[in-house]
Amino acid sequence: MKFIHRLGFYLGGLAIGLVFLAFFLKGKNASCDYGPDARVLKNIRSKSMSYSESISETMAQYQIDSLALQNLLTYSDVNFRKSDVKQDSCSTYFIEGKHNDKDVFLSITNCEYKAELIKIDFK
Repeated sequence: MKFIHRLGFYLGGLAIGLVFLAFFLKGKNASCDYGPDARVLKNIRSKSMSYSESISETMAQYQIDSLALQNLLTYSDVNFRKSDVKQDSCSTYFIEGKHNDKDVFLSITNCEYKAELIKIDFK
């Protein structure tokens, strides 16, 4: 069998497989969060977030609501060098992102059932 025929069969089978895969995964909430940043941020987003009154006032001052906070937790990066992940019960993560062209730095304690925003800084 010539190479061009083998290539045609391969590409035909690949196309059929991709169509089946798209059909089966269409209604699912499948995601590809395989990187460490993406896994940590997804884990934090899946939990209820709590924060103190002073952080709430700071967020109001810089016009950050819960939707903007979720957006920050989706498109930010985790700085693992500054984070403290060796805790037994709760890990503390240092997250860097942008909001309204300002750099935002979040410190979040991630426990088993809840996440707490400890500190928020703007530069």
